[in-house]
Amino acid sequence: MTPLARTLIDRYQKGLPVSLTPWADLASELGVTEEEVLTTLDTLEAEGIITRVGPVFNHHRAGASTLIALAVAPSRLEQVASWLNAQEGINHNYEREHFFNLWCVATAADTDSLQARVDGIRKRWPDVPVLDLPMVEQYHIDLAFPIRWEGVEAHHADA
Repeated sequence: MTPLARTLIDRYQKGLPVSLTPWADLASELGVTEEEVLTTLDTLEAEGIITRVGPVFNHHRAGASTLIALAVAPSRLEQVASWLNAQEGINHNYEREHFFNLWCVATAADTDSLQARVDGIRKRWPDVPVLDLPMVEQYHIDLAFPIRWEGVEAHHADA
Protein backbone atom coordinates (compact mmCIF):
# COMPACT_ATOMS: atom_id res chain seq x y z
CA MET A 1 0.00 0.00 0.00
CA THR A 2 1.40 3.37 -0.98
CA PRO A 3 2.08 6.11 1.57
CA LEU A 4 -0.63 8.22 -0.11
CA ALA A 5 -3.16 5.39 0.24
CA ARG A 6 -2.33 5.02 3.93
CA THR A 7 -2.67 8.76 4.48
CA LEU A 8 -6.04 8.90 2.73
CA ILE A 9 -7.31 5.98 4.82
CA ASP A 10 -5.93 7.35 8.10
CA ARG A 11 -6.85 11.01 7.76
CA TYR A 12 -10.16 10.90 5.93
CA GLN A 13 -12.27 8.26 7.60
CA LYS A 14 -13.88 11.44 8.93
CA GLY A 15 -13.57 15.04 7.93
CA LEU A 16 -13.62 14.78 4.15
CA PRO A 17 -13.73 18.34 2.78
CA VAL A 18 -17.24 19.53 2.07
CA SER A 19 -16.80 21.66 -1.02
CA LEU A 20 -17.37 21.73 -4.75
CA THR A 21 -13.81 20.40 -5.23
CA PRO A 22 -13.13 17.90 -2.40
CA TRP A 23 -10.51 15.89 -4.33
CA ALA A 24 -8.57 19.01 -5.31
CA ASP A 25 -8.78 20.19 -1.69
CA LEU A 26 -7.37 16.87 -0.45
CA ALA A 27 -4.62 16.99 -3.06
CA SER A 28 -3.64 20.53 -2.10
CA GLU A 29 -3.53 19.63 1.59
CA LEU A 30 -1.41 16.54 0.92
CA GLY A 31 0.91 18.10 -1.67
CA VAL A 32 -0.13 15.80 -4.52
CA THR A 33 -2.26 16.17 -7.63
CA GLU A 34 -6.01 15.66 -7.77
CA GLU A 35 -5.40 12.87 -10.30
CA GLU A 36 -3.14 11.07 -7.78
CA VAL A 37 -5.86 11.25 -5.12
CA LEU A 38 -8.53 9.93 -7.50
CA THR A 39 -6.29 7.18 -8.89
CA THR A 40 -5.36 6.06 -5.37
CA LEU A 41 -9.01 5.96 -4.26
CA ASP A 42 -9.97 4.03 -7.41
CA THR A 43 -7.18 1.53 -6.72
CA LEU A 44 -8.23 1.08 -3.08
CA GLU A 45 -11.79 0.40 -4.21
CA ALA A 46 -10.74 -1.96 -7.02
CA GLU A 47 -8.62 -3.95 -4.54
CA GLY A 48 -11.53 -4.18 -2.10
CA ILE A 49 -9.71 -2.21 0.60
CA ILE A 50 -12.47 0.41 0.67
CA THR A 51 -16.04 0.06 -0.58
CA ARG A 52 -16.99 3.69 -1.05
CA VAL A 53 -16.02 7.26 -0.31
CA GLY A 54 -18.84 9.63 0.46
CA PRO A 55 -21.07 11.17 3.06
CA VAL A 56 -23.18 9.33 5.60
CA PHE A 57 -26.55 11.00 5.97
CA ASN A 58 -28.92 11.05 8.89
CA HIS A 59 -31.88 9.76 6.87
CA HIS A 60 -34.42 10.84 9.47
CA ARG A 61 -33.33 14.44 9.01
CA ALA A 62 -32.93 14.19 5.23
CA GLY A 63 -36.01 12.03 4.56
CA ALA A 64 -37.17 8.68 5.87
CA SER A 65 -35.61 5.24 6.31
CA THR A 66 -36.35 1.82 7.72
CA LEU A 67 -34.64 -1.50 8.23
CA ILE A 68 -36.22 -4.35 6.28
CA ALA A 69 -35.76 -8.05 7.03
CA LEU A 70 -36.84 -10.74 4.58
CA ALA A 71 -37.15 -14.50 5.07
CA VAL A 72 -35.94 -15.81 1.72
CA ALA A 73 -35.55 -19.47 0.76
CA PRO A 74 -31.79 -20.14 0.41
CA SER A 75 -32.29 -21.24 -3.21
CA ARG A 76 -33.73 -17.78 -4.05
CA LEU A 77 -31.46 -15.64 -1.90
CA GLU A 78 -29.20 -14.55 -4.77
CA GLN A 79 -32.19 -13.70 -6.98
CA VAL A 80 -33.93 -11.58 -4.34
CA ALA A 81 -30.69 -9.88 -3.24
CA SER A 82 -29.84 -8.98 -6.85
CA TRP A 83 -33.29 -7.51 -7.36
CA LEU A 84 -33.04 -5.50 -4.13
CA ASN A 85 -29.58 -4.22 -5.11
CA ALA A 86 -31.05 -2.78 -8.32
CA GLN A 87 -33.82 -0.85 -6.53
CA GLU A 88 -33.59 2.86 -5.88
CA GLY A 89 -33.22 3.74 -2.23
CA ILE A 90 -32.08 0.28 -1.09
CA ASN A 91 -28.69 -0.07 0.59
CA HIS A 92 -26.89 -2.08 3.24
CA ASN A 93 -28.17 -5.30 1.70
CA TYR A 94 -26.68 -8.28 3.54
CA GLU A 95 -27.30 -11.90 4.45
CA ARG A 96 -27.75 -12.97 8.08
CA GLU A 97 -27.89 -16.34 9.77
CA HIS A 98 -31.51 -16.21 10.92
CA PHE A 99 -34.98 -17.11 9.65
CA PHE A 100 -35.07 -13.51 8.41
CA ASN A 101 -31.89 -13.98 6.41
CA LEU A 102 -31.75 -10.97 4.08
CA TRP A 103 -31.63 -7.46 5.53
CA CYS A 104 -31.43 -4.04 3.93
CA VAL A 105 -32.00 -0.37 4.66
CA ALA A 106 -34.59 1.44 2.59
CA THR A 107 -34.55 5.23 2.25
CA ALA A 108 -36.92 7.72 0.63
CA ALA A 109 -37.70 11.43 0.59
CA ASP A 110 -40.69 11.05 2.92
CA THR A 111 -42.69 8.44 4.86
CA ASP A 112 -45.29 7.93 2.10
CA SER A 113 -42.57 7.22 -0.48
CA LEU A 114 -40.84 4.92 1.99
CA GLN A 115 -44.05 2.98 2.61
CA ALA A 116 -44.50 2.65 -1.17
CA ARG A 117 -40.98 1.22 -1.39
CA VAL A 118 -41.71 -1.37 1.33
CA ASP A 119 -45.05 -2.20 -0.30
CA GLY A 120 -43.23 -2.64 -3.63
CA ILE A 121 -40.97 -5.27 -2.08
CA ARG A 122 -43.97 -7.12 -0.67
CA LYS A 123 -45.77 -6.95 -4.03
CA ARG A 124 -42.73 -8.21 -5.97
CA TRP A 125 -42.12 -11.09 -3.53
CA PRO A 126 -45.60 -11.98 -2.16
CA ASP A 127 -44.46 -15.36 -0.80
CA VAL A 128 -41.53 -13.87 1.16
CA PRO A 129 -42.21 -12.73 4.74
CA VAL A 130 -41.07 -9.10 5.14
CA LEU A 131 -40.55 -7.22 8.39
CA ASP A 132 -40.51 -3.42 8.36
CA LEU A 133 -38.41 -2.37 11.34
CA PRO A 134 -38.45 1.44 11.66
CA MET A 135 -35.95 3.01 14.01
CA VAL A 136 -37.37 3.71 17.46
CA GLU A 137 -34.25 5.25 19.00
CA GLN A 138 -31.12 6.43 17.24
CA TYR A 139 -27.61 5.48 18.38
CA HIS A 140 -24.43 6.86 16.89
CA ILE A 141 -21.66 4.33 16.39
CA ASP A 142 -18.38 5.89 15.31
CA LEU A 143 -16.90 3.49 12.77
CA ALA A 144 -13.64 5.39 12.27
CA PHE A 145 -10.66 3.59 13.77
CA PRO A 146 -6.88 3.93 13.84
CA ILE A 147 -4.96 1.49 11.69
CA ARG A 148 -1.78 -0.20 12.86
CA TRP A 149 0.41 -0.23 9.79
CA GLU A 150 3.27 -2.24 11.29
CA GLY A 151 3.65 -5.44 9.33
CA VAL A 152 1.84 -4.03 6.31
CA GLU A 153 4.25 -3.78 3.41
CA ALA A 154 4.42 -0.33 1.79
CA HIS A 155 4.45 -0.23 -1.99
CA HIS A 156 5.72 2.88 -3.67
CA ALA A 157 4.27 3.84 -7.04
CA ASP A 158 7.77 4.04 -8.54
CA ALA A 159 8.93 0.68 -7.12
